[in-house]
Amino acid sequence: MQDKQPDPSLETPEGDSAFPRRTIRSYVMRAGRTTEGQNRALADLGPRFLLNHAPEALDFPKVFERTAPVVLEIGFGMGEASAQIAQVLPDTDFIGCEVHEPGVGAYLKRIGEQGLSNVRIIRHDAVEVLEHMIAPASLAGVHIFFPDPWHKKRHHKRRLIQPPLVALLASRLAPGGYLHCATDWEPYAQQMLEVLSSEPALSNTAEGYAPKPHYRPLTKFENRGLRLGHGVWDLVFRKR
Repeated sequence: MQDKQPDPSLETPEGDSAFPRRTIRSYVMRAGRTTEGQNRALADLGPRFLLNHAPEALDFPKVFERTAPVVLEIGFGMGEASAQIAQVLPDTDFIGCEVHEPGVGAYLKRIGEQGLSNVRIIRHDAVEVLEHMIAPASLAGVHIFFPDPWHKKRHHKRRLIQPPLVALLASRLAPGGYLHCATDWEPYAQQMLEVLSSEPALSNTAEGYAPKPHYRPLTKFENRGLRLGHGVWDLVFRKR
């Protein structure tokens, strides 16, 4: 839910139906320089809000110093919309996964400016975070907003929303937990709908695409697209 973010991707070896550990990444590394403000936020706020990757499940009440629903966001870009959501939903705790350092710094800066306490960030591949740090049936929700659509057909295999990842996400959702995806690329929306509908652990909350939930703000990029007549598609599925 941001203008343009580090592009999530999914690399799956041909013919391998298992969920591979080293050949799948939830991101593509991009070059970028951190600003002075972002560097300052990383130094000042990183110790409180950044979590290190570790091969053990997080204790959410310990991490957030309270008991509340926890939502995981994969790829928050520069964190503008994510910070707005955290502010709109103060009774929910959020864990954001992002590897792009300028984005992490920008999000930390927003956290400080807005006085948010219900956010933590893991600067690591979201797939490994899901595998190692998120216990089964522990999440209230997952947000994946505007992942890279990989427009060319030969690159479709790199798209993030693929059956193996969706199965992993579903396993980490508590019963009744939700998976909310959004995209502004209709062919990707169609693939998302097909993949999510095929996951037996999930059920669609709408007949097809869902109305935009109140907590997801419109980004500048999205507003520009809407003015040009471009569509945006939300998909909200729940764990059975």
